[in-house]
Amino acid sequence: MLRFLLKRTRYSLLVLLGVVTLVFFLFNVLPGDPARLVMGQRSDIASVENARKEMNLDKPMFTRYMLYLNDISPIGIHGADEKDKYDYIALIPFGERRLALKWPYLGRSYRTKKEVNATLAEALPGTVILALAAIALATVVGMFLGVVAAVKKNTWLDTSAIAASVAGISMPSFFAGLIIAYVFGYLLHGITGLEMTGSLYEYDAFGGKRLALQNLILPALALGIRPMAIITQLTRSSVLDVLSQDYVRTAYAKGLSTTKVIWRHALPNAMNPVVTAVSGWLAELLAGSFFIEYIFGWKGIGKITVEALDNFDFPVVMGSVLFTACIFIVVNLLTDLLYSRLDPRVRLS
Repeated sequence: MLRFLLKRTRYSLLVLLGVVTLVFFLFNVLPGDPARLVMGQRSDIASVENARKEMNLDKPMFTRYMLYLNDISPIGIHGADEKDKYDYIALIPFGERRLALKWPYLGRSYRTKKEVNATLAEALPGTVILALAAIALATVVGMFLGVVAAVKKNTWLDTSAIAASVAGISMPSFFAGLIIAYVFGYLLHGITGLEMTGSLYEYDAFGGKRLALQNLILPALALGIRPMAIITQLTRSSVLDVLSQDYVRTAYAKGLSTTKVIWRHALPNAMNPVVTAVSGWLAELLAGSFFIEYIFGWKGIGKITVEALDNFDFPVVMGSVLFTACIFIVVNLLTDLLYSRLDPRVRLS
């Protein structure tokens, strides 16, 4: 197990390094002057030049790349004068500089001047809650429909489940979000009481804050439609494959009821493809559901990333992309470990 974890960690770090390199060079060849964006279009030349020096834009590309790696790495080499900027824990001194342990530093927003770490941290709870609600809805409903379709193969229940899943897969999330927002948040607002837009918390005129879970219903439904459809089809095909195995026929021959055979014997052995789909979708939803969050005005990583793109706020966009990569890497690692618990045939050697 330890060897497997070390191997996967090494592989994950290489993948992350590739993402960091691609992101850095992609955003550094785009047109526009970041110093001018920070200082404003009406700033004088001296102020812009000072900003360029502070942002290391006067240095060669490779030097800026190494400095960027030093910033985002949890272990870096920093001077005593950078203690306030990085808030690091010194490990090994190197003269005036030292090897230090710190949180990755993703820079500051061009527009708000806030640290990108703080901006992402503020938006993360909204994205996590929305993603968990959507994937929970998709998993429960999708697995139930998939099992029913497999057990009732070639009946109207099977046909209806397949038709609904095909429609869900074919419908883009942003289109589903627009339809759901318009129908349930506008046309049927008097019946549902749901708003077209809203976040996890609502604020009154006096600055008070209250939890508004009703605002979670529509974006979670819109976000969960596509994974629900995929989970339905995967569960159906996997359960049908397992039901043809000898041990299932043996279970029926022993007199076990259909319910026990399905839920105790067939479904656990049919879970691997479903776990893969759930983990993949969870990683994608946690990384930020850009269009859904933007459509419903839900404060999350996706919404702030779209706004940052609109304002050419590259540090926020770069930080969001790196966060997305980390989420996928961590979820994939946890999925590999979960396989060994669900299916003893899977070996981690």
